[in-house]
Amino acid sequence: MLRSLIAFLILGLALTAAGGARASGPCHADTGDWNEQGLANAASFYTLEWAPFGAAEWGWETYLPLIQQEIGTDCGPGTPIFATRLAAFQQTYGLPSTGVFDAATFQVFRGVWQERRPFVMARLRQECPEPPPINQLGYLVASEEHADRLTRLLRRDVLDAYRRLVAAARAEVPEVAADPELLQIFSGFRDPEADAARCAQDRNCDGLHRAVCSPHRTGTAVDLYVGQLQGMGVDSTAAASRQHMSRTATYRWLVANAGRFGFVPYVFEPWHWEYVKPWDDSFAP
Repeated sequence: MLRSLIAFLILGLALTAAGGARASGPCHADTGDWNEQGLANAASFYTLEWAPFGAAEWGWETYLPLIQQEIGTDCGPGTPIFATRLAAFQQTYGLPSTGVFDAATFQVFRGVWQERRPFVMARLRQECPEPPPINQLGYLVASEEHADRLTRLLRRDVLDAYRRLVAAARAEVPEVAADPELLQIFSGFRDPEADAARCAQDRNCDGLHRAVCSPHRTGTAVDLYVGQLQGMGVDSTAAASRQHMSRTATYRWLVANAGRFGFVPYVFEPWHWEYVKPWDDSFAP
């Protein structure tokens, strides 16, 4: 009962906000045919009850930055422009071009994002990539490692790309410039044998928390500190934790800019990013 009441109140606020703003601004240019879709998206943004990764979630705010980046708009989910861009995406991928967000549309987004991760494509071929030779790995310095965990190593060219990414973020995002913890790495290269042993010991080889064949074995995956909800870990997969991370300026900058440096995201974990370029021989020792 209480949850239904909260949902009703949130729905009222969402519709009021969408209705009050819809007549002005570039995000409301297509007001003729897409107002209803915008209102539907504004409501489900907070009230959609679904389980995109198995556990129940409420609303889809966590995934908004990636969706906006994919459809090429900064407009909010309750706007006609967002609806038209979403409809274009749906049409491109053979879905009904309703302009309304739903679980089926999200699964297509998820597939598109996953296909950009070479590690995922290798796993679909039932391959587990070998770790790089030890001479391709370089050491992080202390200021690059998050105090929560020490990670030590990354592939040398990935480490260079990471350092360029951090330098750009510190120059472009006041939040990052003010907090040296942000974008520190709390997991990089993980030795496959040690990782598999820990996975088995902790009994968390479920593909979400830890996998026997992890992208971290490649030396190209990084877990970056993007903030944390009080009382939860830096890699808490709780819905509230991930939603909190997705709201940060740090994460939103990564979504918009990490590709400049060769990194792509893993949608379920706001902290997890993978370098997708082949080994650069110029970094050989």
